[in-house]
Amino acid sequence: MNPEYLRSSAAHKPLRIWPALVLAAIIALCRYVPPFIEGASSQYWFIPVFFPVLASALMLIWWVAGSRATGREKLIGFFGILVALMLIVLASHPSMQGLITSYLTLPLGMVAFAVGAYFNRAKKPNQRVVRILLWAAVAMSGTLLLRNDGITGDYAFDLQSRWSVAPGSGGWATNTSAHAIQPSEGALIDAAIATAEWPGFRGADRMGRAPSPRLATDWTANPPKLLWKKPVGAGWSSFAVAGSFAFTQEQREANEVVVCYDLATGNEVWIQQREARFDEPMGGPGPRSTPTLAEGAVYTASATGVLQRLKASTGEVVWEQDFKTLASREPPMWGYASSPLVTQSLVIVFAGGAGEKGLMAFDAATGESRWSVACGPESYSSPQFSKILGENAVLMLTNDGLLILDPITGKVRLNYEWKFQGYRALQPTVIGDDMVLLPTPMSEGTRAIRISKKGDQLSAEELWTTKQMKPDFTELIAHKGYLYGIDGSMFSCVDLKTGERAWKDGRYGKGEGVLIEASDQILIAAETGRVALLEADPTAHKELTSFQAIKGKTWNHPVLVGNKLLVRNGGEAACYELPLAP
Repeated sequence: MNPEYLRSSAAHKPLRIWPALVLAAIIALCRYVPPFIEGASSQYWFIPVFFPVLASALMLIWWVAGSRATGREKLIGFFGILVALMLIVLASHPSMQGLITSYLTLPLGMVAFAVGAYFNRAKKPNQRVVRILLWAAVAMSGTLLLRNDGITGDYAFDLQSRWSVAPGSGGWATNTSAHAIQPSEGALIDAAIATAEWPGFRGADRMGRAPSPRLATDWTANPPKLLWKKPVGAGWSSFAVAGSFAFTQEQREANEVVVCYDLATGNEVWIQQREARFDEPMGGPGPRSTPTLAEGAVYTASATGVLQRLKASTGEVVWEQDFKTLASREPPMWGYASSPLVTQSLVIVFAGGAGEKGLMAFDAATGESRWSVACGPESYSSPQFSKILGENAVLMLTNDGLLILDPITGKVRLNYEWKFQGYRALQPTVIGDDMVLLPTPMSEGTRAIRISKKGDQLSAEELWTTKQMKPDFTELIAHKGYLYGIDGSMFSCVDLKTGERAWKDGRYGKGEGVLIEASDQILIAAETGRVALLEADPTAHKELTSFQAIKGKTWNHPVLVGNKLLVRNGGEAACYELPLAP
């Protein structure tokens, strides 16, 4: 290199600053504007993730090639920002390393680099480059105070204080040994399982319908009564409820656990734990599926891919199967989320293996394999029992489309192809006995198909496909000819006959709801932990009342049994008694 270039003895010039300011503005716009554009967060999530790092790279090019900095400044500035970034990332919380470096740390430093360059543009070279680097280093150092708990529903990182309690790392009650269960209490659990009011994910039919009485609509004058609230382990599992017992799955440090809680007090009745931990940067740690209560037992599927039958009275393991061995695959990107389906003395679950190891059925009593069929390799949906044209059927939605099978033999009755390159994480919605809705995230929307029978096989025709209901990973609710759900980021209603939108209003993040069918009400647990009661009205969005139930990011499905409401997230759970209408 020419020594004269390094010495740069010529009189220095003020920095050419406008390109850096333009790039800094682009970084800020890409980072903060998409969440305010309807649907942009889910459809164009890559803009705030990748465009700021591209603009940051262009800013480095500006510094070296177009800033008018001296040669020495260029070398010090270029390598100085990279060394500072490396040291800060190494000192950061582990959750702040990786993708979030390009999403937050580097763009933050480069915006500060541009601002520092603006304020120091006319100073002497040996002063301004040091000051510019100091601006950038101080800005990036702010990330040392943070921890990332995954993403929010609008695809922003969920940033928390580095020293706050992380999901799945502590704060729950002391473990209760399964062997301490009294025989009388075990008998109560066994009896309750036989008539479970909410036996699994989204209730008895996975449709999210609560057989509850009409609720009072003024929770200010007549507030919900808190029965209990307590810390719980991480995870996105919901509750299954039988009598006075509630079952869920959690991540407690290095262990995946299944917990039976006393519904009245929140005390642990028993826990079953195994050493395993699934964690990924976007969804965080913990189980994703919900226990299923059937055949006198509790069936669970872990995020790592272990299917278990547990004794309902004690939590003791009766049998288990590991998909890593059976299906010869590792967990999907966001972990196994499929909740077990128990029907016809079989337990059916998505395994996602190659060939015929996609959807698998096991003897509910012994765990022996009964049948397995091919299906799409990626799904966060759960097998669902429904009546199709009056016949028993299992429905499974994957990235390849919809499978309808005979539950006893596993014979495929319909393989409806609607391939999607992303993920499907929702349940098919069955209307009557011949119409099925296929929800798909991002920009694909929802499709309605009509099922008909030809001989022993089923066939399907498309009725409509609408992009006015793009539910991402929030479930749909069908009621009296209309479909309710989150379209992008807003609550919406569409006509089931046409797929046309009736209205779109109300923000609940990526919240989940249940239908109170008898009273035409929808109860929603918003992503913020706020619980709202809505009128299921196709003419307009009508929020009747609401209250703050729990704190923190809440993607877990609420459960309503009678007027008892169970809500949880990756940090706490609570049970409320909701006021009834007079």
